Amino acid sequence: MRPGTSTISPPRPPAVIHPLFRTARAGAALLPLAGLTLALPLPAQAQALFGASELDQTKFVLVSAPIGDGSRAQLNIYEQRSALRPCFRVEGAGPAVVNPLLATFDFTGICNRYIDGNGYSLRVGGTDLATVYRLSVVRQAGEQRLLAIPTKAGAGPEMVVARSGGPGSGFLLLVAEPGWKLMRRSFGGRALGHVYVYRDSWPEVVGAAPAAAGTPTVAPTATPMPPAPAPASAPSRR
Repeated sequence: MRPGTSTISPPRPPAVIHPLFRTARAGAALLPLAGLTLALPLPAQAQALFGASELDQTKFVLVSAPIGDGSRAQLNIYEQRSALRPCFRVEGAGPAVVNPLLATFDFTGICNRYIDGNGYSLRVGGTDLATVYRLSVVRQAGEQRLLAIPTKAGAGPEMVVARSGGPGSGFLLLVAEPGWKLMRRSFGGRALGHVYVYRDSWPEVVGAAPAAAGTPTVAPTATPMPPAPAPASAPSRR
């Protein structure tokens, strides 16, 4: 090289990052966000994910459905979606008996039947309580009662949601207590195939704690869900 002259080094090729390390770097950047998501309690996640929309109360019935030999029962909810054929028939009073007609035909597109926690859950106001409450039908004081029972300490009180209004066996109509109604779960404004047993706010706690559950009973104060009338008879065929 002559004095007073300089050389220019050729540019270095860009560093090549192995895909494995690129993925690891991206994952590390997302870890704080993932931690925030996992730190949310499940009810808060459900509250953020799902909304609740109004539905026609007269097209639904709450039913105490017998299990096995009839010594126990569970909540069933039947919905009349179409007038093509009646999905159920309600007869009598105190208690009223429900004839689940949908069990006798293919009710696809005509009826809906919600029989467990996959189809229904509890909601109070803006809080989805599916992970901390269960809905159970029990026999108390000579009638069938639908209870909302907390499954986690501190989740809230035990609440009477609906009752049959008298002793009976078989499929019995459960009449909602004042303040309770059904709403449909929604996501992004789209209605889902899941219904909420719902009230706007927590009821005031009154009275002594029941011996079995150790949690206080409640006195609801709002407007009751109107009982569903029996669906119209199926249209005659010529």
